[in-house]
Amino acid sequence: MTERLIKPLGRGFLFLDSHPAGCAQIVRGLTGQVEARMTDARPVALVVGSSSGYGLATTIAGLARYGINGVGISFEKAPTHRRTATAGWYRTAETAAYAAEQGSEFHFVNADAFADTTKSEVLDLIAERFGGVDYLIYSVAAPRRIDPRTETTYQSVIKAIGQSAQTKSLAFEDGEPVLQEVAIEVATDDEVAETVQVMGGEDWIRWVDALEERKLLKDGFSTVALTYIGSELTGPIYRQGSIGAAKAHLEKTAQELRERDGVEARTSVNGAAVTQASSAIPGIGLYVSLLHKVLGDKLQTPMQQSISLWDQLTGDKPLDLDEDGRIRLDRWELDPAVQATMKQEWEAVTAENIADATDAAWFFAEVRRLYGFDVPGVDYAAETEVDVDWPGKA
Repeated sequence: MTERLIKPLGRGFLFLDSHPAGCAQIVRGLTGQVEARMTDARPVALVVGSSSGYGLATTIAGLARYGINGVGISFEKAPTHRRTATAGWYRTAETAAYAAEQGSEFHFVNADAFADTTKSEVLDLIAERFGGVDYLIYSVAAPRRIDPRTETTYQSVIKAIGQSAQTKSLAFEDGEPVLQEVAIEVATDDEVAETVQVMGGEDWIRWVDALEERKLLKDGFSTVALTYIGSELTGPIYRQGSIGAAKAHLEKTAQELRERDGVEARTSVNGAAVTQASSAIPGIGLYVSLLHKVLGDKLQTPMQQSISLWDQLTGDKPLDLDEDGRIRLDRWELDPAVQATMKQEWEAVTAENIADATDAAWFFAEVRRLYGFDVPGVDYAAETEVDVDWPGKA
């Protein structure tokens, strides 16, 4: 047992340590946002990327609202003598405790989701405990991928396509917000192709293939990959850039999967949020901080959107599809009136007024919460236990 006083030390939006008690409190706060609709039938779900962001919210929403059984997969680091575990490690431990309290049989596997060995391990567990799955939620955000079949390592990039771009970006120096102008380089064809290999649909379809080969797809099986489109303000760096090419491949994969018998596949377009993945993208922090200023409490959280997703997947509510067959959970963000105001606010931000013109303080607090800091009810002056076990497997 090792108790330590943990401080939020880091650089930019990355912190070296995470706070176990804060991470646990975050999970409990999320569960409290969900109204249960449980029935005797507990759907079986496989969530690939269950420890952070929208994947975490989708896992908790499924557990709290519909009492799902199943498996969650993530790739987290254990505590060492120098560092705490990653925030996702602590969030997973608390999510597992909550699942047990709810009477759900939900297992958590800590492994590389891209690896064939992981797929075999997880499918063995599903076959033994559940006999198949009703839902596959794919929510993987990774900077690189090793293809286990070729042993090739692919690296994703955040770059423009066609021509270079310039964007305003939010940063912090000594806790104070500063406005930066960030130049976005043009990606080479190889860089775009590698980004698609990491963030596109190839691994998603391999998961479906593996389940299908093992005859683990239950009747009415449905799979969803979580994605983002965003506005014109973030378009040059996101949807029109290298990341956007990967997202387009994800959508093409969904169309291919829908052509199979017994497979219902969609991408779910989520709204903007503060996540560990999004905070690393130039311009997104400024955009989200302005979006919160414009919308306030009307900004839909990942949990609110995840509840809506589960309601649609289970048939409690009809699918909200666009003309391309994508589930749209982002209509509140892309409302023309909201985006018109956002454009005005974006153009009005300067280096001199950034602290007042944005909700930068809110954004920075949200980033800290990703690591378990700035959470109400947690005593950060007290030492806390960092050696938290990974949830046991069956």
